[in-house]
Amino acid sequence: MKVAFLYAGQGTQHPGMGRDLYETYPAFRSVFESAKVDFDLEKVCFEGPDETLNQTQYTQPCMVAFATGVTEVLQEKGVRPSVTAGLSLGEYSALHASGVLDPATAIELVAFRGKAMAEAVQGRLSAMAAIFMLGREELQACCDAASHLGVAEIANLNCPGQIVIGGDALAVEEAGRLALEAGARRVIPLKVSGPFHTSLMAPAGRALEERLKGVEFGPMEVPTLFNCLGGPMREGDTIPGLLVRQVQNSVHMEDSIRFLEAQGVDTVVEIGPGKALSGFVKKTAKGIKTYAVETAEDLEHVVSVLKGA
Repeated sequence: MKVAFLYAGQGTQHPGMGRDLYETYPAFRSVFESAKVDFDLEKVCFEGPDETLNQTQYTQPCMVAFATGVTEVLQEKGVRPSVTAGLSLGEYSALHASGVLDPATAIELVAFRGKAMAEAVQGRLSAMAAIFMLGREELQACCDAASHLGVAEIANLNCPGQIVIGGDALAVEEAGRLALEAGARRVIPLKVSGPFHTSLMAPAGRALEERLKGVEFGPMEVPTLFNCLGGPMREGDTIPGLLVRQVQNSVHMEDSIRFLEAQGVDTVVEIGPGKALSGFVKKTAKGIKTYAVETAEDLEHVVSVLKGA
């Protein structure tokens, strides 16, 4: 059995996530207690309300606290991955699992990242939309045709048949309309607070570049796949450089999943609320088994399966 840990991104968060883990596992609880953020992490994560938790400056540290806490418990129980990856902010949790970041640093960095991303488009009407069953080249042509109304760019290549676009609201709406004319089956506007992974996030990228200059990164004990590459680091790449690129460039999740399959990964453990990444895996690499960890019961089941194997 070759196991990959995949970490969820923004959009699956909900009030109450992690409460039972916090009450069950001291290792999970210690991650929350050691986090240095300027808001009540436990209250927002466990109680919400939705309108607060769904703001990216709160979503990101809550999600990474959840994910790094689960990883700490799994490692304590002797369950470790052969490779890690994450969707967007999940990449920071993946770097924690690989030994590069400790939980407190990962949480602090995404708290900074979330604020920078919120500030990057403050006062600008933006949007994101999921496009179903249209090829990348055809969708790129739709984005290009809508560019007279503003920025419209491919933001996430999630799995076969599902691509997300983002940018200025009017341009994204027009690109979605053109996509339907071009043969897309559905266009679904996403409830997000900014046009993530587009060039409109360039100010956040610059801010993050400065912030990362003061961070010490540990050695990578297991490989992490990077969103902007759809695979592992290449010669000349640096972790700070890839994290800066990630915030303002497309997420190549489908390519990452195909890389896992090519490397012989046969089991994926999705860490985070929801099962979105498990869905992407099933649509991209049908031979890979998936398990999702959101609750204490899920965690114990995964430990039983993986330790038993």
